[in-house]
Amino acid sequence: MRKGSCCMFTSGVVGAVLLIMGIGLFVSGLFQTLIHNKLKGEITLTEGSKIFASWKNPPPPVYIQFFFFNLTNPEEFLKGEAKPRLTEMGPYTFRQYRPKRNVTFVDNGKKVSAYTVKSFVFLPEKSVGDPKVDMVTTVNIPAVAVMNRLKGMGFWVSSGVSMYMGSIGTTLFMTHTVEEMLWGFKDPLLTRLKTIKPDTDEYFGLMRNKNGSDDGEFVYHTGKQNYLDFGRIYTWKGEKMLSIWKSNQSNMINGSDGSGFHPFLSKEERLNVFTPDLCRSIHMRFEKEVEVKGIPAYRFTPPRAVLASGKNNPENEGFCLTPKNCLDDGVLDVSVCRNGAPVVVSFPHFHLGAERYAKAIDGISPVHERHQTFLDLNPTMGVPVRAMKRAQINIHLERVTGFPLTRNLNGTIFPILFLNESVVIDDASAARIQKLLLIVTLVSHFPLVLGALGVILLLVCIILVIRFYQNKHLPSNHPKYTSNHTEHPSSSGHLISQNTLTTA
Repeated sequence: MRKGSCCMFTSGVVGAVLLIMGIGLFVSGLFQTLIHNKLKGEITLTEGSKIFASWKNPPPPVYIQFFFFNLTNPEEFLKGEAKPRLTEMGPYTFRQYRPKRNVTFVDNGKKVSAYTVKSFVFLPEKSVGDPKVDMVTTVNIPAVAVMNRLKGMGFWVSSGVSMYMGSIGTTLFMTHTVEEMLWGFKDPLLTRLKTIKPDTDEYFGLMRNKNGSDDGEFVYHTGKQNYLDFGRIYTWKGEKMLSIWKSNQSNMINGSDGSGFHPFLSKEERLNVFTPDLCRSIHMRFEKEVEVKGIPAYRFTPPRAVLASGKNNPENEGFCLTPKNCLDDGVLDVSVCRNGAPVVVSFPHFHLGAERYAKAIDGISPVHERHQTFLDLNPTMGVPVRAMKRAQINIHLERVTGFPLTRNLNGTIFPILFLNESVVIDDASAARIQKLLLIVTLVSHFPLVLGALGVILLLVCIILVIRFYQNKHLPSNHPKYTSNHTEHPSSSGHLISQNTLTTA
């Protein structure tokens, strides 16, 4: 009984201590605070941090898909007899490489500057069709850009240029290969203009000069001083704000570049992302919880308010530079940062836009799952585990005085192409994050483990106490005490019988 008493005492004392420690540590949040502080110190843009190397050279492959809209009834549309009828071509898929170059720490390591150099390699196995062969008919963007630049210069000037364009065969639409549309071709109108204005580039392409280029110098907060500033842009091209829009709010450079966010994200946060392609910042809101390669994530996506018109979202009033001609929801005129070309951006198929834009064109049908932009972020680390950046390039076609080609145009937002820039975390990075998240979970829940062990030991102690008192009150003639000292009669008789038979 002495041994039993010792076990009871030990399990009871140890169990009570562990339970008290577990409750105390859980209430105080000590271990959770420790692991959170450790992560905040590790997730910084500093040499040797767990995330710096992958920030400089992202290991997951980034793909960019181009989907062109081919116009099948140019004559009918030009005559005003029918709305444009488009068919979607693609995808034409490229692998995008985007390492950061000239990485330099400034302000005593509180900030880091870098250039993101982008290069593209065509992937035929992930594409539909050959960009060198496939032909696409679309808006003659150089011609429309020239006409747009001549607005307000008088009827006679416009008429003269119009006749000149007609003499060299320039029309409102053009047909080229997909490769020429992307990477450039020699345009006859631009070639003629170059003789008048020598600094004119006689080549045109939607992605011309983009291969091997960068978007300019970014300076980021490292997060060393405040974890909430991790990856936040401090300046772009040496400026803290833009100067192309009408209001300070529209000109603000907010948030990160989308490649990373601070750790310990909440569902209530508004995530700001600055996009040079849009010449502005946008924001994203939590949509739902998802899982990518075993990693839990929050999906953030731009709400309708991001590209809403100023009348429906006052935050966007500064993006309309011509108040009498403001566009409706879902589109953004970026001609101010496209050398005056009437370029309008939107989400693919005018997703989240006014219905009239999609209804004005045959072949356009927005689908949320196929056309939304989103970021799937692990909330603990703020790391993107999957992302889809989708955008559509459109041309604003409207009547221009002095150009008969435009007499039947009525302000159509004409889709040229949409792109899908996607990335999914690679297996090696996913395994590292899963391991780190497991450590974070175990350390954070260590007080609960202690408390659970304490409860188990206390239950063992209670069972031992019950058994001890049950045994203490048993009578002395109980079989438990006599069974080891008394032979069963039948057994004894059986043995005697066997011995007797043997002797006989």
